[in-house]
Amino acid sequence: MYRPIDFNIERTFLSPNLSRDMCHVTFKMAVSSLSKLTPILNIEKLTERVIRVLGCNPGDFRLQGTNTYLVGSGKRKILIDTGDPQKPDYINNLRQTLQENSCGIQEIVLTHWHADHFKRLSSPDEDISPASYSFIEDNHIFKTDGATLRAILTPGHTEEHMVLHLEEENAVFAGDCILGESTAVFDDLHSYMQTLQKILDLKPKVIYPGHGIVIQNPVEFITYYIKHRHEREAQILEVLKSSGNTYMSTLQVVEQVYKGLAPGLIGGACKNASHNLKKLVKEEKVECKDENGEELWSLIQGGKSNL
Repeated sequence: MYRPIDFNIERTFLSPNLSRDMCHVTFKMAVSSLSKLTPILNIEKLTERVIRVLGCNPGDFRLQGTNTYLVGSGKRKILIDTGDPQKPDYINNLRQTLQENSCGIQEIVLTHWHADHFKRLSSPDEDISPASYSFIEDNHIFKTDGATLRAILTPGHTEEHMVLHLEEENAVFAGDCILGESTAVFDDLHSYMQTLQKILDLKPKVIYPGHGIVIQNPVEFITYYIKHRHEREAQILEVLKSSGNTYMSTLQVVEQVYKGLAPGLIGGACKNASHNLKKLVKEEKVECKDENGEELWSLIQGGKSNL
């Protein structure tokens, strides 16, 4: 028998821009196979006020698994994101962590509404889900012993995504905006680029991502993210240029840009490419036409439409 843990969680907090229609799992582009990723411990104390509990749900779309974090130095800690309810090992590891640190959960803060970050915390023995959900405004402050967290609205990956700035460490809990050992996907590229700049302006000393290893060189890492997106855009333009006046499907563009991509990741690549292409349409560099329900793309030659 295990000793009951103080799971008296009164509220779970969400960004105000949340749309229930956004409750879907998106692809996360793994740049290497799971076997090549840096191993992450199921439970690890990262600093005096941050403990990571791995979600035990590895996969191409989640890297080593969902990182959830217990934050604070006192008896009541803030839990950032939750894991997969179908993985009892995660619940057991969370329970073990709370027992070993003689603490409970003050509240849960969710970075966004994707299924691998917000699911109910439950097990065959108990339901430890929050009593209610509350929505917060941008720059809302969470406080617990030893930790001050500022919520920052960072749309792009999803409309309602937020990161949390840990003031005592100048660290950022980045959710799925920035991943360790991988690049992220997004629902809106324009917003996502603004979000990257917003996080870069914080000049954080460390980033705790929603998936992957801790990022110890955030400024360099985010700069790479921004450069990567510009490079992808340039690659897409080059592919369209090489096709002449021929219209290409999103999949055809992806097959040229992401050569050798694992089949399971093609869907995510198509989504990313589509967002890049739509951004280029807004900038009047690319035009789009619908053919039997499929979007086809072509470079605008000399700034004039081919249509």
